[in-house]
Amino acid sequence: MSGIGKWAALAIGVSLSGMAVAAPAGAELADTLVIHAGAVVAIPGEKPLGPSTIVVRGGRIAEIQPGYLERADVRVIDLKDRTLLPGLIDTHVHFSFSPETKLWAAAVDTPEDVALFAFSNAKKTLEAGFTTVRDVGSDGTSIHALRDAVNEGTVVGPRIFLSGTSLSIVGGHGDMSGLNRKTTEALYPYDYTGACTGGVECALRVREAAKYGADLIKVTSTGGIMSQQARGLGQHLTDEELTAIVTTAHSLGLKVAAHAHGGEGVAASVRAGVDSIEHGTYLDEETAKLMAKRGTWLVPTLGLLDSRKESEASPAVQAKMTEARRVAGRNIRLAVQHKVKFAFGTDAGVSPHGQNARQFRLMVEQGPMTPMAALRSATVDAAALLDQSDNIGTIEVGKYADLIAVAGDPYRDITVTEHVSTVIKDGRVIIHDGRASP
Repeated sequence: MSGIGKWAALAIGVSLSGMAVAAPAGAELADTLVIHAGAVVAIPGEKPLGPSTIVVRGGRIAEIQPGYLERADVRVIDLKDRTLLPGLIDTHVHFSFSPETKLWAAAVDTPEDVALFAFSNAKKTLEAGFTTVRDVGSDGTSIHALRDAVNEGTVVGPRIFLSGTSLSIVGGHGDMSGLNRKTTEALYPYDYTGACTGGVECALRVREAAKYGADLIKVTSTGGIMSQQARGLGQHLTDEELTAIVTTAHSLGLKVAAHAHGGEGVAASVRAGVDSIEHGTYLDEETAKLMAKRGTWLVPTLGLLDSRKESEASPAVQAKMTEARRVAGRNIRLAVQHKVKFAFGTDAGVSPHGQNARQFRLMVEQGPMTPMAALRSATVDAAALLDQSDNIGTIEVGKYADLIAVAGDPYRDITVTEHVSTVIKDGRVIIHDGRASP
């Protein structure tokens, strides 16, 4: 059955079942939201629906009906001049820092400071239309607290799937450097940073992350562009260490996301069985073919260097930025050419929070990708990477009511996603007409 046929069947089924029961009353009415949309991209990658009514009940989509149906005594959101899309998903963010975060911040910031800062970044992200994120490297205690507070309804923010602290080699990307030894040891003790040596200890770090509530494991397989070392972007963790991490994580039901820039480190990560390559700056054709064969995802983070000025970086970082800019976009072109699965991810935290949608235009320009494919990467495909296709990524009956509205057709002009007028998450209106909802 086609996607539209499936949608029609679901809509008709809900409509018919609704005829047999009385309209919701009392508490149910208070928990019901009706949305009139001019067009609906229900399943990105498929033909949009025309004027439609979406009924939300209990935080999930209860009905999808053609035309504008009136319901008494419930809140109605008028989006007849807007296109409704599923809430967007960014699979690579870092809420506990931003481009302005200083190297010595841990010397003055308390965990409470970091948690509040992370919340402010999460708020910007949600208001930009990203209702779900994967945080792949933030302060462990603070990001866990934020995720749990969002899940419990204590604060409003995007749905968060997190890795907590990244795993790395001693002195590698993710293990703090750039400060004097006493300061580094005081602020970033060895076990706190996720550093590990050898297969046994790396497996231990995975088990610790699982113990303290990680949703996935993040590993830094290679050097990093923004880390304060002049050690390039080559492979850091050994094949043995990578295999130990992946084997242990998978045995615990956790996926592994591998930060990997240099070609050898990307290839080693894929051979070890990681689930996604983050960045993949120096992805080559042979490894792209292997990723396609194995089903390894690419999260290209094309905006990683967007708005970053080399003049403001240390000499070590400047050299790596220059090197990475030289091959910018090659990873996504190879992914498109060889049909590698890819999901939308920005590296927000290294790039500004709340400007996540700017990456869509880069995907279209550098891919080159169609706007439709770019949008799908931040909805249907990102949901698949997160194993959340039953809940998010499309507008279908039974799924979370995560919805955004834009002015225009994103299939023709993907930049309309940079100006979201309405954001609804779990059926709760976050912003409407560009203003926070009361």
